[in-house]
Amino acid sequence: MSETLVDTPVRPNDPVIRLDPADNVVVARQDIPAGTEIGSEGVVTLADIPLGHKIATRPIRKGEAILKYNTTIGFAGDDLEPGSYLHVHNVLNGDVAKDYRFAEDYHPADLLPEDRRATFMGIRRADGSVGTRNYIGLFITVNCSATVARKVAAYFDEERLADYPNVDGVVAFVHEQGCGMELTGEPMDLLRRTLAGYIRHPNIAGAVVFSLGCERNNLPKFFEEQSLESGKMLHAVTMQKVGGTAAAIEAGKKAVRDMLPLANEVKREPCSAEHISIGLQCGGSDGFSGLSANPALGKAVDLLVRHGGTAMLSETPELYGVEHTLTARMRSREVGEKFIDRINWWLDYTKGRDTQMNGVVSPGNQDGGLANIIEKALGGSKKGGSAGIEDVYRYAEPVKTKGLVIMDTPGFDPVSATGQIAGGANLICFTTGRGSCFGSFPAPTIKLATNTPMFTRMVGDMDINCGTVIDGQKSLDDMGEEIFQTILRIASGEKSKSEALGVGEEEFAPWPIGVTG
Repeated sequence: MSETLVDTPVRPNDPVIRLDPADNVVVARQDIPAGTEIGSEGVVTLADIPLGHKIATRPIRKGEAILKYNTTIGFAGDDLEPGSYLHVHNVLNGDVAKDYRFAEDYHPADLLPEDRRATFMGIRRADGSVGTRNYIGLFITVNCSATVARKVAAYFDEERLADYPNVDGVVAFVHEQGCGMELTGEPMDLLRRTLAGYIRHPNIAGAVVFSLGCERNNLPKFFEEQSLESGKMLHAVTMQKVGGTAAAIEAGKKAVRDMLPLANEVKREPCSAEHISIGLQCGGSDGFSGLSANPALGKAVDLLVRHGGTAMLSETPELYGVEHTLTARMRSREVGEKFIDRINWWLDYTKGRDTQMNGVVSPGNQDGGLANIIEKALGGSKKGGSAGIEDVYRYAEPVKTKGLVIMDTPGFDPVSATGQIAGGANLICFTTGRGSCFGSFPAPTIKLATNTPMFTRMVGDMDINCGTVIDGQKSLDDMGEEIFQTILRIASGEKSKSEALGVGEEEFAPWPIGVTG
């Protein structure tokens, strides 16, 4: 698939962007009034075209494929003239023949020698993992102990942590599950491996786990199943055993006080970029997401993979429609079939329901120029760059493979990022066109804006302006290098925008799969 934009700078004076010579559409770089002559395409707009939206560049017959990046994103609902405005009213979903071509385009990573790999100032843990942050985490087995965790976290404010400058904070990770749910099988397994993934995370120096005592997510069973053992840096507090809410809060405070001096002993030191693991996210997407921020992040992913690091492409429902372009890049047929099994699971899970996987994207996505899930997936998949895909993981499974992998998650950003962090991501890179105000603990989020107007309007939340690609000021290669250098700085301790704002505690959201009863 040709990607003209990747290697050719946008023409600054041209109001549209052509992505591939074979396309029958172009994308508006700015709001374009009806009657505007677009000299580069030889067409006159027949309607007002909002920035990020599509314009037909030649006659398209009813039922004919709409091509963007030389990929079918839908079919014409009517006979369309050049200059027509293309969107949800005349771009229809339809079945597209898919050739999975398992592993045919796979290429192993071209790894740099170890002595040439980039470094960052990381935190080495006893188990050999490397953290980018140093938090004490407060966890709960069940929502009934959420208040206790929150009150303990609130107690350890900036003033009380002043004597522990190497500790980034005390954070409560609360959720709404743990009881009134299926006792065995996938729902409980998923919740427990998510919690255990956070407790073991290299960005967590120590943890306290609060339980009520009678919940279905039984604390001793949870510890046994996940091979967790209480000790100096892992404490357990059961409310019904210690005497209730007030007593549990005091027990939690004591446990944190005991851990703080030990957590504060860490020192940052130079570490290879091979220890960086990023979760790839996009939310509040627009028509520029697949043109600027997502492919630019893909360039950074390619760099990280060459330096021995790891990146997780996720949000499975938002990859539906272009899954055949990913299976061709997978290491083996077996790995590709694991991914298709997850796609089929999602098709069954969402069958007959009003979800974006069945065609209709969110109102914000539509306003930003995306007509359907295939167009969204086409842009979203570009976060994975061009690297070979080494493996496919289920939600919150520990990711042990280096390079680019896929983790199966929902498309909802907090739930998806929670699974990635549980799997070991020590940074999140989040692209947005509409302006998602997302953050995450204990792995900080770097937010990448797709367009300059939104970046300027929301500069307090956005870390990087990828809109310079759309403006014709930077190439995707230049943008990818900028993102990669930002990853190294944030991994070394520089605060991201969301981190400085304190955004991320509420975004801990384990996947609530299963029946509540």
